[in-house]
Amino acid sequence: MEGDFVVSNAGVGATPETLALAKVVSRLRAEVVDLENLASMTAVLERAKGVLMAQEAVTPDAAYQLLLDRATDHRRTLLEECWITLGRTGAVAVTPSPQASAPPPFATGTVRAAPEEPDPSAFRTSRYAGEGGPSAGHRTLLAGLARDLAEARTPNEIAQALLTGLAGAEDIDAVMIYTVATAGSLNLIGSAGIGEVMAEQWNHIPPLSGIAAMEAIATGRAVWLEDQDADATRYLLIGDPPERWPTRAWLPVPRNGAGTAVIGFFRNRPGPFGVRTRTLLRRAVRLCGGPLHDDVSPHAQAPVPGEVDEIQKIFDALSGPAILLTPLRSRTGEVEDYRIDAASPESQDVAGRRGKELVGTRILENYPTVAGTALWEGYLDALTMGEVYEGEPFVYEEVTAGRPRQSVYSVRASRLGERLVVSWTRHDTTEREIRRLDDLQRLGNLGWANWNLVTDSVTWSDQVYTIFHRDPAQGPMRLEELPGHVLAEDLPGLAAAVQRLLGDGEAVDHNFRIATESGVRHLMIVAEAQRDADGSPLEVHGFFQDLTAQRDAELALRESERANLVQRGMLKAERALGARLQDTLLPIPEQSLELAGLHVDVAYVPVDRGLNVGGDWYSAIELPDGSALFVVGDVAGHGLAAVGTMAQLRFTAKGMTITGSPLPDVLGRLNSLLIHTATDAQSATATMVMARYQPSDHRLMWVRAGHLPPLLIREGEARYLPQPEGALLGAAADAAYEQSETALLPGDHLFLYTDGLVEQPGEDIDAGLAQLADTALRLVREGPSERLATSLAALRLGKRDDICVLEIHVPELP
Repeated sequence: MEGDFVVSNAGVGATPETLALAKVVSRLRAEVVDLENLASMTAVLERAKGVLMAQEAVTPDAAYQLLLDRATDHRRTLLEECWITLGRTGAVAVTPSPQASAPPPFATGTVRAAPEEPDPSAFRTSRYAGEGGPSAGHRTLLAGLARDLAEARTPNEIAQALLTGLAGAEDIDAVMIYTVATAGSLNLIGSAGIGEVMAEQWNHIPPLSGIAAMEAIATGRAVWLEDQDADATRYLLIGDPPERWPTRAWLPVPRNGAGTAVIGFFRNRPGPFGVRTRTLLRRAVRLCGGPLHDDVSPHAQAPVPGEVDEIQKIFDALSGPAILLTPLRSRTGEVEDYRIDAASPESQDVAGRRGKELVGTRILENYPTVAGTALWEGYLDALTMGEVYEGEPFVYEEVTAGRPRQSVYSVRASRLGERLVVSWTRHDTTEREIRRLDDLQRLGNLGWANWNLVTDSVTWSDQVYTIFHRDPAQGPMRLEELPGHVLAEDLPGLAAAVQRLLGDGEAVDHNFRIATESGVRHLMIVAEAQRDADGSPLEVHGFFQDLTAQRDAELALRESERANLVQRGMLKAERALGARLQDTLLPIPEQSLELAGLHVDVAYVPVDRGLNVGGDWYSAIELPDGSALFVVGDVAGHGLAAVGTMAQLRFTAKGMTITGSPLPDVLGRLNSLLIHTATDAQSATATMVMARYQPSDHRLMWVRAGHLPPLLIREGEARYLPQPEGALLGAAADAAYEQSETALLPGDHLFLYTDGLVEQPGEDIDAGLAQLADTALRLVREGPSERLATSLAALRLGKRDDICVLEIHVPELP
């Protein structure tokens, strides 16, 4: 045979590498022959199990046990009992492979051809004999499905058997089979009806949340997806587009212990799965428990011994590459190969497998050319002598994406019991590191350059061509060509820097400008020179960086700062002027007055005096007829405009009141004044409360223009006066204003105020008014005080608006 020819010839003058390869090929061929024989015998066993599962409605394990019991009772072998079972039922046409054993001559039954498949349309109209039990059509379907599954050799054939058997009965359009792989991810091991593109797209599913297949394996229960809109919010629906299958189901394959496989059924029609449909699918999946073994997955791993499991936990915490090798010996005790039983996360082979994906693979299968090398002998010495092997760096050629590439490694191996712990270091620069360097130059807009003064050669990186706007076809620029691109005013400084570099050996860091087709560019050169023993420069290396964007940003920032300084000066001057005007227009911020037999306390607290002047104002004057006038107003906004409007209203109101105008007429004229002085660019509004007190009859007449009501405290109670009609000044030309009257009694306290005393962002105005009433009443009850207005204003110093309070007190009778 060809295999014998290779082995026999390999023993005569063959290199160690050839001998190792021959051993691997010979072992693999022997394993293939054993697997073929085992598969032939397994096929007979699985067919018999399938028949019993369909007849007795039992699990694969129960069917297998039933065959064992029958074989023991009749003193037959298990294979003989399988043939007899198949011969008696006649349900399966058995066509063994050439390596399979022939039916025993003492079989009592005759192997007959399989009956014809039932009409698929019969499954849609068949009735069940009982609740949850299959109808005659479904029983026939399950029997045929058991036969097809017994003949299936691969997961794809299992999926195709399920699709063929269930398509006509339940409109099943596709089937997918997944098994649990490394770290809880899922690998697609079999499919039917989905196409190659989708199979490749969904070949591997990482351990994510929202995967129905993973949920089915984790819980051991079927997941039925019957409402696509609702399911899409909870799960990641497989398919492109997912609307291709309105309903789907994921059923775990029943196995002893934790589940490791799941089967998905995709249906091409909407609507829920019926009770009997679910029963049918569960029975179909149960039939797959026999032929669908965990080892059909190419990623399944052999059980790990306890001590190896502990070593793997240690490897999981390592930062570098390391593997645990178990020697595989021949019958004579010679080490033929090593199996990887544990691997750190950063371990990787030439095929791209990482970490635990390497577990179970063999060294000579991954790296066949190491056989007979110093590394191989180092492994043997470390294993037999117990000495730590630390090899010299060596070159290993690997093929990646069809291209050979050489890498330099240093390997260290030490014995751990009967195994080896191997770690290694890679010294060469990988393509990934080169890409990182290119990305660094591109993102930093810099590139390296090298001038060899001995060979008169220049080397530029690609980014330098971009910086100089130079076509790479022209090649790099020589040092003597550089002055031709530099602006004339920058030439002396650059020449002096080059002289220091070449003459004095001093490293340079210099900025200069060049002229390009796209305009002037600001560049920086950082370079140093290498010299010989005599001090003569041999080579200059460094980098150029394009600083144009930074310089443009700096210029724009400088102009912005200059404009901000000018604007800030103008605003500061305006605010200072507004503050001076406010100080001039308003009386002393805190004062006490005696007017018309009343005691008046005034407090004014600006929110930010001198910086953000506002329009709050007040007046407390005695009129020619002996009565007293009290006004509190608030102009919207801040700044010079607010101060100007405040002065206009304050003096106009005083002038009209002194001439004897009724208070409603005064507000009407002030409203007209603001309406007619408004412009397209600027308009003003204001609130105001005016009160006139006549000492002869102790009557208080008052009006308001959108202002908050006065607060009256009398005989230990606080209440707000009813508000007469009166709109905001400057809001509407046809606004009307009414007047209210009230009598002031000895001991009364009346408060006029602006909204800064009660308003707070995010708080209802009624809450502020209630708090003001409670606070004022408490201050009055605490005892005699001549500065109630000041006390109230002091309690509200944290506000964002100006505060103006005017308190009128009627003295007690003697």
